[in-house]
Amino acid sequence: ARENFIHLCNPHLEKMQEDILYHFALGTGTHDLPALFGDVKFVCVGGSPSRMKAFITYIAGELGLGSQGSEHPNICAGTDRYAMYKVGPVLSVSHGMGIPSISIMLHELIKLLHHAKCSNVTIIRIGTSGGIGLEPGSVVITRKSVDATFKPQFEQVILGKSVIRSTDLDEQLAKELMQCSKEINEFNTVIGNTMCTLDFYEGQGRLDGAICLYTKEEKLQYLREAFESGVRNIEMESSVFAAMCNLSGVKAAVVCVTLLDRLKGDQISSSHDVLVEYQQRPQKLVGYFIKKRLGKV
Repeated sequence: ARENFIHLCNPHLEKMQEDILYHFALGTGTHDLPALFGDVKFVCVGGSPSRMKAFITYIAGELGLGSQGSEHPNICAGTDRYAMYKVGPVLSVSHGMGIPSISIMLHELIKLLHHAKCSNVTIIRIGTSGGIGLEPGSVVITRKSVDATFKPQFEQVILGKSVIRSTDLDEQLAKELMQCSKEINEFNTVIGNTMCTLDFYEGQGRLDGAICLYTKEEKLQYLREAFESGVRNIEMESSVFAAMCNLSGVKAAVVCVTLLDRLKGDQISSSHDVLVEYQQRPQKLVGYFIKKRLGKV
């Protein structure tokens, strides 16, 4: 297959003698990035550092890399912003919560992959979300990310001007992940649109925040309109994730489990054990996908 390298949309970087990836505590002047990361083919990102550590432990076992119970050190231990773990060709990185946090992480991750001369990289966001019209525990593979008005776009103000970018995700990759879920056959999985909001409470139409100036009927009408437009889940990172991966020429996907059906309520009331099992579902699906890509299934 033709080698696909990371594309950087920034001509200024070529003139820099050193690139400090500040929030990773890494840099081109202090680390041999090609030696450390040049073999990376799969990057999985998710909000929580502990979840991404659990994922790298899981994938190490699935790929038979490292002894049982072996520790995987946090590569970004020099900072408390993000956590990063690696085993074989798989990199696992936390991104925090919301568009600003994942955006900062992605700028430095994309530069890291470029400096490391990585090729044919697939990036997948694994996480949790609120479902619309789905049983809790269902997994949604994102077709495209839409904003709170159901438009497939990411809007950002740059130098005082509004810039709109596409949020399409790789269609073939979504289909490949869907096929993997059918082969696992352990939980309900759908392909649908994901609504990305700027907020967990009012931005998602919840009735239980500190501020709420709309009625329950207005909330339900909004969520029904979202469902009719093809939205099947709501989270807070997918739009900028899709936009930045598009611009960088990286094949990307979003795989999120739903923790509740927002048409039936706002608060997450499932037990801790149930939620832990739900959160493992995207890991299982993406783990199987990686094994299959590597010819280990």
